[in-house]
Amino acid sequence: MKTRIMYIESKGEGLIGPARIGRVTFSKTGATISYAGRSFQSLKGAGFKSNYFDVETGDRYWISGPKKNGRDSLYATNVRPVIDADVHDEYWQEIRGLPVPPRQVDDAKSFTAAGGFAAR
Repeated sequence: MKTRIMYIESKGEGLIGPARIGRVTFSKTGATISYAGRSFQSLKGAGFKSNYFDVETGDRYWISGPKKNGRDSLYATNVRPVIDADVHDEYWQEIRGLPVPPRQVDDAKSFTAAGGFAAR
């Protein structure tokens, strides 16, 4: 199955929620994304500021490929994503093109996602 490092932000608490950067697995058909024991399916354009939902809970998420400039969140935010330990070095070297910083205990202070749009 295909895997990829992705940005995963919970939208359960509004426009800006807790976020992670981690490796997801795509189903054989590509219709389902799996991450941390959860399965997500596309809202196919029907979501409000979200593009995937948790199949089990219905919770909404913004899931996208991480960007070289670090502007991964949909909206500018002070919420810093946690970078999973298994993708930490690859994320900084291959995606951001930067030297690998020391890993934080929770990695929550590593950077701020500036976002693609201004929150309204």
